[in-house]
Amino acid sequence: MSSDCLFCRFISGELPVDKVAETDDVLAFNDINPQAPFHILLIPKEHIPTLLDMKNFSKPYMSLMADQASKIAHQLGFATSGYRLALNCLKDGGQEIYHVHMHLLAGRSLTWPPG
Repeated sequence: MSSDCLFCRFISGELPVDKVAETDDVLAFNDINPQAPFHILLIPKEHIPTLLDMKNFSKPYMSLMADQASKIAHQLGFATSGYRLALNCLKDGGQEIYHVHMHLLAGRSLTWPPG
């Protein structure tokens, strides 16, 4: 964990977060600046700065986050209408917080390209 990482501070309980789901490996919470009616972030409980760093970790975090996203989609009732999963990597990819996170967006028709 990184003491200067906002998401690590959510994981440790140092800062409050609006949790949607939690497992031993993944924390899911509502985004504070939602871009859709449902905008949930899923993060690994290990500090991994970017997607480029994922190869250095032994757990299959991408799979764990995607599996949790699917469970949330079913629980919140938008699995059959559809949803989007998105990950940003580095500045030009739109990454603002350097702790890997997956965006789960749903609740409206999502257009392409996203932006």
